[in-house]
Amino acid sequence: MKITPRRLAIGMSLWAPNFFSGIRVRRFSDDWTRASVELHVNLFTRNYVKTAFGGSMSAMTDPYYFMLVMHQLGRDYVVWDTRGEIDLIKPGRGVLTAHFHVSKERIAQIRERAHGGAKVLEWFETEITDRDGDVVAKVRREVYIREKKRVTATRDT
Repeated sequence: MKITPRRLAIGMSLWAPNFFSGIRVRRFSDDWTRASVELHVNLFTRNYVKTAFGGSMSAMTDPYYFMLVMHQLGRDYVVWDTRGEIDLIKPGRGVLTAHFHVSKERIAQIRERAHGGAKVLEWFETEITDRDGDVVAKVRREVYIREKKRVTATRDT
């Protein structure tokens, strides 16, 4: 069964670490360039002072850049989420949202840089906002990309 953006969004929302953390994947675009994720701040996802737990906000941003890159590049590449940074701006309450975007142009640049098996470490940035559109946190995620050795070896022969 082929994974579609809709199936992946549903599966990621039902995946235990997301489901029990109040994280809901609203959508992946059909061309794998965008994703939208929500965090519902509740009894299980808030901290001692009843605002969004920083770990929950970090978790809501963890795999999405890596997934967008992986689905756009295809099976000839190794793609990993390697590092994340979060700058907490203000207390988060209610429903928090993060939007992720990786353009086709950026993927073309990454593909060119990774050609021949070169290691590429690419940073992506997004903001987590509340219902009023206020920025609650700024997040950076680093993604590792490398063309698979079998692809590079095939090209060299």
